[in-house]
This record gives sequence, C-alpha cells and structure tokens, in this order.
Amino acid sequence: MKIINTLKVIALSGAMVLSFAQCSDDDDAGTTGGGNNGTAAKYMQEDQMGRPAVNTVFNATAMNKDLFNVTTPSQMGATFQTDFEARLLALNAGYTTNALGQDATALTSLLASDVLNVSTTGTTTFFDGTNVLTGRALADDVIDVELLLIFGGPMGTDNPGLTSDNVDANDKAFLSSFPYLAAPH
Repeated sequence: MKIINTLKVIALSGAMVLSFAQCSDDDDAGTTGGGNNGTAAKYMQEDQMGRPAVNTVFNATAMNKDLFNVTTPSQMGATFQTDFEARLLALNAGYTTNALGQDATALTSLLASDVLNVSTTGTTTFFDGTNVLTGRALADDVIDVELLLIFGGPMGTDNPGLTSDNVDANDKAFLSSFPYLAAPH
C-alpha cells in the first residue's frame, strides 16, 4: 500500500511538471527564444505578458504578436519600438504627451520592452498617481492605466470615453493571505 501511494505521488508530480512545460524532441526547438544564452533548450516561450494588452494593441499582425512573445526582453525595444510608435499615433493622432510627460517615442520605448519592473523598497503598483511601474498589485487596474497613458493626454483628462474600460474591480474579492488570488467561481 505504501509503494502504491508513493507511485501515485510520483505520477501526480510528473503530471504537474508536464502541465507547466511544453516539451519537444526537436533539437532545434527553443534555441531562438526564451533568453537561453545560446544553449540548445528543450522549451519554447509561448507568451510575454509583463504588461497586459501591450502585444494585443501595439502589434497589428499575428506574425508580429507571435514574434513579440518569443523575443528576449533586451531585444524587444530595437525590434518593436518603431512599429509601436506608428501604431500609437494611428490610434491617437492627437497624441502629444501623456500624464507621465512622455512623448510618443518615450512611451513606446517603455512599452516595447515588455518587462514588469519591481521596486523592492517602495510601493508596489502599476500606477497610483505618484508611483509609476514599480510593480503590479493584484488589484491594480492595469488596462485603465494603459488607456490613460495612450488616450488621456498630458493631464490624463483628454478623451474621457477612451481612458477606462469601466471595469473597476475584480469580480471576486482578493484574499488577504497567500495565495491572494480570488477564490474560483
């Protein structure tokens, strides 16, 4: 009985590992993405999402969206910033600066490198009016912040119909202790 229970645990552990990784027996798989320092890896990065909606909004084609998802963050700016800026100006032809004082080049340079910066000594927030991109708390309204930076203009008050998705909170309350995520429905 003890051996059977041990085998069940091993089998479940193996299933859990497989559920988090995409494996391949192709020796070339994963050698161009995922920041793997040139060694042959047996994985492929599937999604890049430090800042939600950036890839969805600023990459116009499916090919660019896929490329963005597997590009190493240190190479993203050089690869995508120019296209992001063109897309920003197509979405908001009247864009001058945003609530952070960023012109189109500064904002799209920031967004093109899709990483989540984290402050280990200060407030952790996507944007709270004072602190900007110092991390991301679960309750941060990331989409509203991004819309405000794209359409809100220098004072954050331009285009009021475009600066919010009008979803003001998670549909269920977050927990106050680990794992912090809201209970499933």
